[in-house]
Amino acid sequence: MRAGLLTGGAAAAAGWSLPALAPVAPQVARLIGAPRRIHSAGAAAITFDDGPHPEGTQAVLEQLARAGARATFFMVGEQVDRNPSLAAEVAAAGHAIASHGYRHHNQLRRSRRDLEHDLARAEAAIAEATGRRPLLYRPPYGIFSWYGIELAWRGWTPLLWSRWGRDWAARATPESIAAKVTEHLEAGDVLLLHDADTYSAAGSHLRTAAALPRVLEQVEMRGLQPVAL
Repeated sequence: MRAGLLTGGAAAAAGWSLPALAPVAPQVARLIGAPRRIHSAGAAAITFDDGPHPEGTQAVLEQLARAGARATFFMVGEQVDRNPSLAAEVAAAGHAIASHGYRHHNQLRRSRRDLEHDLARAEAAIAEATGRRPLLYRPPYGIFSWYGIELAWRGWTPLLWSRWGRDWAARATPESIAAKVTEHLEAGDVLLLHDADTYSAAGSHLRTAAALPRVLEQVEMRGLQPVAL
């Protein structure tokens, strides 16, 4: 069921804060119509949020190129405007381009009008820099509001994740990131990592880049193909 169908009394009964649980509660993600996985018998999707970032994105691109792997980059519009040539480089390398909004703000703190403007502005910035209209959308922090999921379905396909490396944390290490994000890894999983530290612990993008070879190795060991969405 899409969240656009949950209006009025239904939305109120469910609780306005309920969508915020979607990233960690599969049943809530299903309720609001926010996929966490992909339909694939032999693939997993590695995704990166928060870029592009001059150091982090470049390091991630180099690791992916060495492995011949493809990934999906959920770009923040304001970072695209700061680094348009880097956004274009990601697209030129054959990776999928997706939207993470224009500002990295919690949807629960935004009005419907403000969020609608944010999504449109992000799409315009990403499309101008990469030459591609983003088809997927993931909200900052993975948190949807009721009108946020409704707006997402009107213009994009929302996508959360089923595995995460918690690479934004100050205590994360390359080893902990790789172990966490590949724990119980299986076909159809969507892996969440970050190629920037703009909205997380300083230097976290360096640890993510260092973890990536281990992540790709684990994906291969499980007989899976890393795919761009």
